Amino acid sequence: MPSPERVVQDYLGHLAVERGRAQNTLRSYRLDLDRYLAHLAASGRDDLAAVTESDVSGFVAALRTGERPLAASSTARALAAVRGLHRFAVREGLVAADVSAAVAPPAQPSTLPNTLSVDQVEQLLAGCVADGPFGLRDRALLELLYSTGARISEVIGADADDLDVEARTILLHGKGDKQRIVPVGRPALEAVEAYRVRARPELAAKGNGSPALLLNARGARLSRQSAWHVLRGAAEASGLGPEVVASVSPHTLRHCFATHLLSGGADVRVVQELLGHASVATTQIYTHVTVDTLREVYATAHPRARG
Repeated sequence: MPSPERVVQDYLGHLAVERGRAQNTLRSYRLDLDRYLAHLAASGRDDLAAVTESDVSGFVAALRTGERPLAASSTARALAAVRGLHRFAVREGLVAADVSAAVAPPAQPSTLPNTLSVDQVEQLLAGCVADGPFGLRDRALLELLYSTGARISEVIGADADDLDVEARTILLHGKGDKQRIVPVGRPALEAVEAYRVRARPELAAKGNGSPALLLNARGARLSRQSAWHVLRGAAEASGLGPEVVASVSPHTLRHCFATHLLSGGADVRVVQELLGHASVATTQIYTHVTVDTLREVYATAHPRARG
């Protein structure tokens, strides 16, 4: 029987090669599994075949109550890594049973994503009005984020050739190297075309021929941090107010995209595909937002709602 450390290395190799997991995901799994190995070592377990369900549940409890307790979401992520390890060990014939299968993750707090109304999004986009190369780029960035529901990393990761103007679509490169084609609305296309014609050539001349669609001042690909600053700057310039500005995050326009589509009657599975969610359960959090909106409308409009 190989050591637990050897099994972890083999499992991570399996995730990288056969499952195509992203490097960030692998680093997170490595960190979580290192914690797990330390927990097993402290319990005197030097063989995965000797690990019990109590060892796994004890690990979860230790993460929540240790010197630096983890949040429920981080603990659930660590448990997912441990479960994957034990399932892998069963498939490889290293252990007889998956002792982690019955261990439940901690309950997650019920939180809904911060979203803006359609009018607030229009006001946010209007906060980006500069006409120079950077203003045109920033407008293209924000319009693409709202039009496609893409993650910031996906928009800045797009190359110029990923945008198909004729088909009005863009190819996005998501988590785990998964790709998806997403429609692009007319305002976003117009903003991107204005940037590509009037700004990108000037920025590209300062670099070494980067294929990136969105370029920085040195002609290289725009960074995630810079894109986040663009979003925050537009929010501050929009006049939306300090509370709204404080709630703006890198995912704000993605949340708005999903919520506004569902409010407009889009099917949740279509929205799932557009967002690139592996599971519809992830997308369904946005249905709670729309239900709250419907409840608000009902409470103010129905004659017997306030009885």
